[in-house]
Amino acid sequence: MIADQLVLNKKESKTTYKEDKTSEKPLRSVAKAFSWRVIGTLDTLVISYLLTGKISLAASIASIDFVTKMVLYFFHERIWNLVKWGK
Repeated sequence: MIADQLVLNKKESKTTYKEDKTSEKPLRSVAKAFSWRVIGTLDTLVISYLLTGKISLAASIASIDFVTKMVLYFFHERIWNLVKWGK
């Protein structure tokens, strides 16, 4: 019964590619990239500090990591938004 409801609801809420293509705006991708990078940077900061024992070096590593991975994540999200598979 639950499986039937999931299947039926999915069929009823099916959207077209044209609607899906514009479903996520670039600003949303930026917000997602930023929030994820804050979490990831804190992780990098802690690991870098544990490995080096120097907070200034750990902060430098985390800062570079924050910028580069946020840019990479943004483009990764935008490219995946163009992929029709799984929508």
